[in-house]
Amino acid sequence: MYSTYLTILIPALIAFIVTIAATEFIMPYFIGAGIIAEDRNKERPRRIPSSGGLAVALGLIVGMLSYTFGGSFIFVPALNVSRLLAVALSIMLIAMVGFIDDINVMARRVASTGMKDIRKGLKQWQKPLLTLLGALPLMAINAGASKLAIPFVGVVQLGIIYPLIVIPLEVIFVSNAFNLLGGFDGLQPGMGLAASLGLVIYSFFYGNYIGFLLSALLFSAILAFLPFNLYRSKIIPGDSFTYAVGGTIVAIMVIGNAEAFGAIILIPWIIEFILHLRKGFQVTDLGIRRADGTFRAPYGKKIYSLTHLIMNSFSVSERKLSAYLVAFEAAFVVLALLLKVLGFL
Repeated sequence: MYSTYLTILIPALIAFIVTIAATEFIMPYFIGAGIIAEDRNKERPRRIPSSGGLAVALGLIVGMLSYTFGGSFIFVPALNVSRLLAVALSIMLIAMVGFIDDINVMARRVASTGMKDIRKGLKQWQKPLLTLLGALPLMAINAGASKLAIPFVGVVQLGIIYPLIVIPLEVIFVSNAFNLLGGFDGLQPGMGLAASLGLVIYSFFYGNYIGFLLSALLFSAILAFLPFNLYRSKIIPGDSFTYAVGGTIVAIMVIGNAEAFGAIILIPWIIEFILHLRKGFQVTDLGIRRADGTFRAPYGKKIYSLTHLIMNSFSVSERKLSAYLVAFEAAFVVLALLLKVLGFL
């Protein structure tokens, strides 16, 4: 048991260290290369490096490769290494889609999702199509079980439909929905950290070894990145972060036998998807900054994002808004754990 914990703790520590080192490395490099985004939530707009998710994705992949290395030369692996490598390939592919979205930066502001911004990004129809690439490795190894446990419904036998249809739909939906909620310092890493911690706890008590390993790696990589994105952030996570984290969560749900649990903790992003859908996804989560540092919703009383709901309900600064949404996600993590303990999942 002691050695089993080490085979998870050591790769998680490596993922943590690599993420910090990679973030430190890419920040000045991305500024010089023009891979930047505009932070418009401060007194004056400031341009800072974007696509910090590449560092998180690198930390995740190196963590997985360190486990693979150990399984080849030091210990007997407790899981199918081919599945782990398929997840690493999936994360790399989907993070690259996010990176392509991040680097589409214009010299002047252009119309983008309900506002003018220097980052144009991919077209709306291109995002789900390209994120399908991240599903291919999981489909190729026939990941997961053909029996799907649906909360309050029971177990449904899906057969070949699961790897060929359900998995790609999950990857496309979760990665793109996870990408919808953001725009404030600490928000995306904070919510991702709460979700990954929930997956760590669930995988430890109810999941399997590979789910525990992947969730521990995800938690460690996000934890390492979070200080760089707290208030007065030094780097923006970008779509490479949201796509990579969303894709990893899907992999944990599929391979780690955590579909029902994952569906509960993803409810904030499901709500965000529905709210954005009401305006055809041409909507910004950002607010209009007042002189005192608080924000008002950009569409008046109309709610197209959870951020708008909070702005209309409270007088919030950027830090408080992010904290409220992280707490909102943490509440669903607690709810999912309670449902599991009570036998509803």
